[in-house]
Amino acid sequence: LLADFRGYVQTHGYTGYDFLDHTQGIVHVGCWAHARRKFHDVVKARPPAGRRQRRATKSSADVALDFIGELYRLERRARDEGLAPKEIGRLRQEHAAPILDKFHAWLLNRKKIVPPKTLLGKAIGYTLQQWPRLTAYLQDGRIPIDNNLVENDIRPLALGRKNWLFATSTHGAESNALLYTIIQTAKANGRNPAAYLPYLFHHLPRASTLEDFENLLPWNVEPAQLDAFEPWPDARPVPDEPP
Repeated sequence: LLADFRGYVQTHGYTGYDFLDHTQGIVHVGCWAHARRKFHDVVKARPPAGRRQRRATKSSADVALDFIGELYRLERRARDEGLAPKEIGRLRQEHAAPILDKFHAWLLNRKKIVPPKTLLGKAIGYTLQQWPRLTAYLQDGRIPIDNNLVENDIRPLALGRKNWLFATSTHGAESNALLYTIIQTAKANGRNPAAYLPYLFHHLPRASTLEDFENLLPWNVEPAQLDAFEPWPDARPVPDEPP
């Protein structure tokens, strides 16, 4: 999939993506939502009384969540102010970079005293191991701070993955993947899949040139075209039978 790709690729910390760190032309970007989740799991593991005491005495996990929360507040500010990517980049360099420097120094200090096998130790170790990826979003204001948009899009498939275990054949599984991709791409471009798919399947057999196929991509099909399209123009309503 990425053989000819050049640019930013954002993932979580699954080791299967490690090859991206050594692929020429690709900048591997990490996901702060996954890093945050590691520290949140530490807080969740406390007894309920301990969770309620956060404001009184902050634990190391609380401090880490505060650092990450500051990063997300900057992203919310950029979104609320409608900043362009270049402006977001400048905002991050000015405000997020110093926060990240402080957080990194704090993580290194905590690593010296926290047992690595504990939940907190694992959260600290994961964040430090991912650090070059986690800070790569500073390079370009177009890069989101996390890949939650993708996570949300694939969640319906993940929740129903037991239903997809029995595709009968590799060809069937590939067909499923293609259809899911078309549907999610239509959604991402604000096109109703229920309207887009009949339009696509009607025009696809008539496409013969590269331009024909590109014109059928979701972002090239206007909503007005879908509204005006009649999937079965020759269909006639069946008249009522005489009594």
